[in-house]
Amino acid sequence: MSKKVKKEVEPPPKDVLDPLLIESKTAATVVLMLSSPEEEVLAKACEALYKFASKGDENKVTLHGLGAVEHLYKLISHENPIIRRNAVMILGIMASNYNVKKLLRELDVTSSLISQLAPEEDIVIHEFATLCLSHMAVEYTSKVQIFEKGGLEPLIRLLGSPDPDVQKNSLECIYLLMQDFQSCAAVRALNVIPPLLEMLKSEYPVIQLLALKTLELISKDGETRKILGENKGLDCLLRILETNEFSDLHAEALAVLGNCLEDVRTLRLIQQTGGLTKLLSFVGDSTVPDIQRNAAKAIAKAASDSGNRKILSEEEVEKCLIKLLEIDNDGVKVAASQAISAMSEDVGSKRAFGVQGISQLVQLLSRGSEEVKDAAVTALANLTTASPNNASSVVEAGGIEPLVNTLSAQRDGAIANAATVLTNLAEHVPFRARIGSQGIMSALPEPLRSTNSQVQSKAALAVAVFGGDADARTEFRNAGGLGPLVELLCSKNKEVRRNACWAVMVCASDEQTAVELCKLGALEILEEINLSTARKNNFSEAALEKLLDNNLSQKYSQIGYLSSSNIITDGFYDCGWVKPGVKFLSLEELSMQELTDRRAIIFINTKPQEETCAEKRHTHTKRKFHVFPQMKNPKLSDCINSSNTSVYIVFHVRKGKEKKEEEKMKEDTQVILQVQDEIKVESSQWLPPPDFILLDYINAAFTTILPLTTTREQVVALAQFVADKMGGPIERDKLHDFSWQLHISEIEFELKCNVVPIGKVKKGTFCHRALLFKVIADRIGILCSLVRGEYNRAWNEVKLVDDSPQGIPQLLLPPQEYIVDLMFEPGFLMKQGSVQADQYK
Repeated sequence: MSKKVKKEVEPPPKDVLDPLLIESKTAATVVLMLSSPEEEVLAKACEALYKFASKGDENKVTLHGLGAVEHLYKLISHENPIIRRNAVMILGIMASNYNVKKLLRELDVTSSLISQLAPEEDIVIHEFATLCLSHMAVEYTSKVQIFEKGGLEPLIRLLGSPDPDVQKNSLECIYLLMQDFQSCAAVRALNVIPPLLEMLKSEYPVIQLLALKTLELISKDGETRKILGENKGLDCLLRILETNEFSDLHAEALAVLGNCLEDVRTLRLIQQTGGLTKLLSFVGDSTVPDIQRNAAKAIAKAASDSGNRKILSEEEVEKCLIKLLEIDNDGVKVAASQAISAMSEDVGSKRAFGVQGISQLVQLLSRGSEEVKDAAVTALANLTTASPNNASSVVEAGGIEPLVNTLSAQRDGAIANAATVLTNLAEHVPFRARIGSQGIMSALPEPLRSTNSQVQSKAALAVAVFGGDADARTEFRNAGGLGPLVELLCSKNKEVRRNACWAVMVCASDEQTAVELCKLGALEILEEINLSTARKNNFSEAALEKLLDNNLSQKYSQIGYLSSSNIITDGFYDCGWVKPGVKFLSLEELSMQELTDRRAIIFINTKPQEETCAEKRHTHTKRKFHVFPQMKNPKLSDCINSSNTSVYIVFHVRKGKEKKEEEKMKEDTQVILQVQDEIKVESSQWLPPPDFILLDYINAAFTTILPLTTTREQVVALAQFVADKMGGPIERDKLHDFSWQLHISEIEFELKCNVVPIGKVKKGTFCHRALLFKVIADRIGILCSLVRGEYNRAWNEVKLVDDSPQGIPQLLLPPQEYIVDLMFEPGFLMKQGSVQADQYK
């Protein structure tokens, strides 16, 4: 036997490093190892980094700062399954960090992660890949990336995984994806309902809860609810509600069931099986606020359909909701109030809530939070619409004051609905007065300033409803409400503009408010609105007419027509035709202008000055009034100090027999100086001077014309009276010789002002005579209109009944319209449309 020879070990190649065992305690060193080409090194480095990252968020931040994410991103596609698994594990736990998620999104890691969800991959890879995706799906951009790259289908498939962690991570990711509408619409085709219902049987509560939350999102779609019913999902939900062990799932189950109850067919099915009765009983017995809130929400969703409201009313759901209002939880009160709002569309339910629910809702207006107040007043708005009994219940419950206070709430919805409720109550006249006494008109200006169109519309409507009372309009005007109301006339919202026009029409019912509205530009805005076929409405036209009816001076200047119902009162003035778009000046502004050669402004005023401080006058021989600012005597300029004097004109009116010859009456003027202590011109309110000559005309008309038997005789007598005071009759062919312009200019020069009292005009043409005729006719009760023509022409139209034909004394003929001749044959009546009438015009 030969001797054994020991075999020599072959030395390693010269270019191969001998094995080196390294023990590192620094993360930076291990991160460097991720660049190694050796698989064993990579596997061990990943394993070490996983343990390091699992210890806390600070370590994840450290690894992110060392650039580990970029290396790991490359390794999740490595051919070695161990390296791939370990790399995915690290990214799965690191993705909970915001900066890591952001970097992963920038690296577009989504596709690589979705590829790891393949069935042949290791279950651990499934677990951490879905964990990473669930962390990323929190961000909207990542949701879109996961959906667009086909991640939804493998996630749904993994719901059938035997590993509960994979199920939980996949389900959480699906739940987050369902919050995007696009994903929610696509999930129906992927048959997600059966695996989700299967998840409800899981022994892990977190999986059951996620499944219910996902079902709540996708069951908002009608087709999905149908599929849910076909897979007996309703039975599954009702079993959860009947099981006390699942009490932590009851709130979410009710939320899903609430979506399903929107379908009449589903609700009827539940009712037939007794499930609806059990559901309402369950809600009534529960003491968990989340369950009560979701139950009320379910009822509100179901009540959106008229058929469902009928079914719910049959089950006396009203009692359940009224009971929920008593729960000391704002969320429950809000949900219950919203359900009451929805159910109040049913007449029977509205009646049932009126008996008990209204008083509780009224209490919530004073005691609840802003959110509760909003929901409660919304319910009251629906309950009081077209329901007089419920409106009475609100008043009886003391709801007026809290409703008015709600007009200053923080939420726009609460303000709008409070205005709606008050408007509903105002349909009863006694309630309207009580609401007005609570200061509603003072509370409305602020809602009118809102930027919310719904609030603006409802507030403007409330102004229209409550502004019919004169005191209410005064209160509204004093509260500064006219300004924001006029601004709403320019609104682009059709409803806001319509209600604002309505409110302006109502507020313009008295002269003072109408004048203020005109100063704020309402007239010009309404004119512009009415020129547009798209923007005008019935109220805009009526508002414009109402404004002009209470501002006759402007109406006559712009339209050139005053009807028999437009009664000229003191303060009226005729400044001639004013073009559209040109500012209409007040009498005070016109009186301040320098003397010009333009047409004189004729004004009417028989009202004496109310304030005559320290005046010394003889009432039997003279009368006095303030002159216009320009009416100063230049010769006395040295003795007049504008800061401490007032200037007066004094007319000496002849008495006795001389009064019958008024055309020969002479007027004397004198200047009276009074010290500032007696009256301050600057601080006194400007008032036009009284026209005592016109007052004498009117008194004479009462004495001599009014007693006449027939209207025809009165018209003829008044025409002759006016012509006599204005220069007498004029021959047609000598009209051009009638120097009325010179006469008016002399008066203007005498007064040093463009504004002339009509009583001082002794030679008047068509426009002056027609105006004087209208003024006196209005005072003594003769119905007549005033029409402006061209070239200083104007005329009066009266309606008279002709005598009955002979032989038929009882026949009452319709009135005929006549033009009154005041120039050529004073008192001659020309039938409207006749040649004579046309020539006179």
